[in-house]
Amino acid sequence: MTTPTTGFTPGDILTRAQIHPVLGGSGFAGICPAREKRNVLVFSDSKVGKRYGYRDGWLTEDDSFGPIFTYTGAGKRGDQTLEGGNLAILEHTNMGRTLHVFVAVGNVPGSGTRTHKYIGEFKVDEHRPYDIREAKDELGQDRNVIVFRLRPTGPYIREESDTLPLAPRPRIRFQRTAGNIARAYRRRRRQRQPQTDLTRIEALRDDLAEAFEEHETAAGMTIGQMELSLQNSADQLSFEIYNQTNHTVYQPTGSAAADSITQALAQLLHAQHHLSSAAPGHPLHLMVLTPALPREDLRSLLAEHGIGLVYRNDSGGFSEFTGGPIATGAPRSFRCLDCPVPA
Repeated sequence: MTTPTTGFTPGDILTRAQIHPVLGGSGFAGICPAREKRNVLVFSDSKVGKRYGYRDGWLTEDDSFGPIFTYTGAGKRGDQTLEGGNLAILEHTNMGRTLHVFVAVGNVPGSGTRTHKYIGEFKVDEHRPYDIREAKDELGQDRNVIVFRLRPTGPYIREESDTLPLAPRPRIRFQRTAGNIARAYRRRRRQRQPQTDLTRIEALRDDLAEAFEEHETAAGMTIGQMELSLQNSADQLSFEIYNQTNHTVYQPTGSAAADSITQALAQLLHAQHHLSSAAPGHPLHLMVLTPALPREDLRSLLAEHGIGLVYRNDSGGFSEFTGGPIATGAPRSFRCLDCPVPA
């Protein structure tokens, strides 16, 4: 295995007294920015995570871009925020810093000094930097935590002991504020980045989601984020718009073009089996939310798969083509959410 530029080899067992003089930083925090060495050091400790109901580690399955190590951000009480060490992780590339990951593995014999295994150099996933998930704080209260998705950039070590266990069954969790928080974080990130076609599409998608959530909330609906743990997987799907009142999941897009529609369709089809298994007997509706009416063949594609459609109409309101519930296969219908009331 090649030794990286740190002088440490993935798999090395080290103490902080050995790590900090080489990579910078100090103290015993889980996240240690090291300005003078232009690094960010991340320390994962399963003993700490267990207290708060989470665990860091490798996802069992690689995605199309490779392996992912998940790491829960800093903050022991209340909702975690993108400040301090969490911001240092998110912005490490823009700040010209290298991200190094360590996992606690034990103690120096005869002492309480923790030892840490060097995993390697990483970067935050460009496509999906983090998830907002639910966990307990140190007072036992429910709160939102930031789970970073980290990808190795060079040599790394990946052992079974550091791999997340597979979920034995699908599980649904509902959070009222997580979707709003995620959109606010993305908005802040876009303000600090150069504008590209991708960021403009993302901004349009977030604006559409926010407008639709406000519309539904004003109509008396309970809107939040659905987290879906996947059976036989260590990963999960998150849908930022879930109408708990009528059991409808929405996947927003930033465009009514074919690629946006098919990506949203794939996401919903991926969730379809797990949703029906997680909530048997409950009619769950799956919908694509678009900023304009897609062309006819795309509407037919959604209908063929039992996926409904909500689009922003010319008056600025929302019109809905609905598919049947997963559990019952009820016939599809049309409903205009903002149509004028007939005289």
